[in-house]
Amino acid sequence: MLRKQNNGILFRKIMHVVHHSQMPVTHRHIQHGDTSVLLHCIAVACLSMRFAQILEKMGMTVRTDELVRGALLHDYFLYDWHEKDPSHALHGFTHPIRALRNANKQFCLSERERDIISRHMFPLTFHPPRYIESILVCIADKICSLYETFTRGTYQRLRKQMIPLVLIHR
Repeated sequence: MLRKQNNGILFRKIMHVVHHSQMPVTHRHIQHGDTSVLLHCIAVACLSMRFAQILEKMGMTVRTDELVRGALLHDYFLYDWHEKDPSHALHGFTHPIRALRNANKQFCLSERERDIISRHMFPLTFHPPRYIESILVCIADKICSLYETFTRGTYQRLRKQMIPLVLIHR
């Protein structure tokens, strides 16, 4: 379970991203299984924060603000990649750059946040993450993606508690 302090950071970051972007639109697009892109990004942010907690207990420093915002924007590509469209053919390889382009239009991103977004698909894309925050999101993304692909009705607590708040407060 996330500490209350980290829950607060996560909630504030989610609300900031939602209020300053087109993120609510991503709830209409399916990422894996029956999980929307919005729900997937929130889940990746939550899991990344859990990993950060473990590393912080071991004495490592993790920039949690950048970790969370990068995790929330890592799949900010703003289209349904399941639609038959030639521009979606290489989605796995190209969506990190599209997400980065979209995020850069709406936010002043740090170097770490740009790295998180552009390198989260390693090793499918050839550039490895450079920062601990990027590595955490890359790993969390793989775990969440596998879970979503093989499970239906994922993240029930997030679906019931977080998604309505995010969509209502738009």
